[in-house]
Amino acid sequence: MRNAYKSAVSIGFALLTSTTIKMVVKRKRPFVDHPEIIQRDKVGPLSFPSGHTTSAFATATALSLSAKSWKVALPAYLYASAVGYSRMRLGVHYPSDVLGGMVIGIGAGFLTWKLDQVINGK
Repeated sequence: MRNAYKSAVSIGFALLTSTTIKMVVKRKRPFVDHPEIIQRDKVGPLSFPSGHTTSAFATATALSLSAKSWKVALPAYLYASAVGYSRMRLGVHYPSDVLGGMVIGIGAGFLTWKLDQVINGK
């Protein structure tokens, strides 16, 4: 049960960080900058970092740290990578948006686990 709480905190922290950065940077999405190439609607106007990618990598990191098995880590990170790719393929994010989401998601996962160890003296 403790790992579930840590996972939820990791994802929440990652999304809060991602949303805050998105509001500060205010980068337009690719389809806004290049409407002649990409037509898209029904998504928010801000691009950096990718919130979907952030969530996916925070989840993959939390699952990997909980299970401590490559049999969990490999598919989790493959799925997270597919999410990142899909955001670019759909024209709603630049590669740097996805990379930023990866860094934030993985970082939030590790930071949450490390803080739990420090707080609980492990």
